[in-house]
Amino acid sequence: MLTAALMFPALFALILLGIPVAFSLTIVAVGAGLMAFGDVAFNQIYGSFYSASTNFILSAVPMFILMGALLERSGIAERLFIVLNMWLKRLPSGLALATIIMGAIFAAAAGVVGAVEVMIGMMAIPAMQRARYDNSLIAGTICAGGSLGTMIPPSVIAVMYASLAQMSVGKLLAGMLLPGLLMVVLFLAYIAIHGLIYPVEPHVDDEAEPDVSLGEKLRATVVTLVPVFLLIFAVLGSILGGIASPTEAAAVGAAGALLLCVANRRFSWNVLSESLSITVRISAMILLIVAAGTMFMGVFAANGGASLIRDFIDSAGLGTTGMIVFFLLVVFVLGFVLDWTANVLICVPLFTPFIRSAGVDPIWFATLVLIVIQTGYLTPPMASSIFYLKSIAPANMTYGQMCKGVLPFIALQLLTLALIVIFPALATWLPDRLVGF
Repeated sequence: MLTAALMFPALFALILLGIPVAFSLTIVAVGAGLMAFGDVAFNQIYGSFYSASTNFILSAVPMFILMGALLERSGIAERLFIVLNMWLKRLPSGLALATIIMGAIFAAAAGVVGAVEVMIGMMAIPAMQRARYDNSLIAGTICAGGSLGTMIPPSVIAVMYASLAQMSVGKLLAGMLLPGLLMVVLFLAYIAIHGLIYPVEPHVDDEAEPDVSLGEKLRATVVTLVPVFLLIFAVLGSILGGIASPTEAAAVGAAGALLLCVANRRFSWNVLSESLSITVRISAMILLIVAAGTMFMGVFAANGGASLIRDFIDSAGLGTTGMIVFFLLVVFVLGFVLDWTANVLICVPLFTPFIRSAGVDPIWFATLVLIVIQTGYLTPPMASSIFYLKSIAPANMTYGQMCKGVLPFIALQLLTLALIVIFPALATWLPDRLVGF
């Protein structure tokens, strides 16, 4: 067990030295395997790598990424932001409300966290700064809207989680749906209340803009929103209804995104090439981490890692509730060091046997884990959301303003977590009523 106990400190040391996560996982797995079992360890390592590489569910990941990449280039995002601004700009903090709604819609359409944030940030920051919004509110709104890709299905993180935990992808996506919508409502309520308490002075250019007629608004809304909602319905509805597997639904989504790109006259061979290039890069990164993480956890388990954790839980007398709290804290802390892919990959295989043996509903626990991962995504000082935003933010938006801006949304995510704990049916009611599983 000593080798197992040393694997995580060695992993964190390599990551902090700047070695990529996939290589850090591989180095520690190979080193620990050779120390414990000699050359025979390569049989275990190869078996883990092969099982990860041939996991059918994970084949949905590249299709979801391709769908998001094509939507980003289809012009839908720009049109959606314009339409939402038409309806909401006269409301208190209307642009911020539009940003959150757009984040939720594209989280459902794309399922990739960082891409959604960068996409809405590049459109929302100039518009909100022209309208004299406070930089902290701008930063918090964009980071929070971009983070919704974790909780709004279909989510790449959820597909990975279900694959590793050997759960139904459809049931997990169904379990996330109500908590994700609850989180969006809380975000919108906070922004609306903030706008009432601290109203934004109308910009002179905005006052000069002529009002768009109701007919034009409705026409623009139908033209822009209907194709996106049809795409979301085709992907998510087919998974939740048991009509299609996640991989089949993701392929339909990618094809639909390509058609939208053509319909909006944004398609070119250059656009397709760039989208495929992004898909290959991100998919290769995710799947390499999956394979390396599977090797790491296989060697960890073979060295008595599960017994080590079980002994710790028993000796600490945590009980079921204490065990759940401990696991969630581990996920949150790891979020400061690891990206979401490695976090899910390490924690899910480690925690799932204990959760099942304790009789805890796996859908409910998975929902809690995903909320904690999303919270870690926003939480300074190592917040991935802030790093994404910093890469596109203007010079007058400081790191301190970004940290201040995300704090209310972190509180709302923790409130969502508390509500799921108090009312588990928010995560378990819908999966129990779905057919086709």
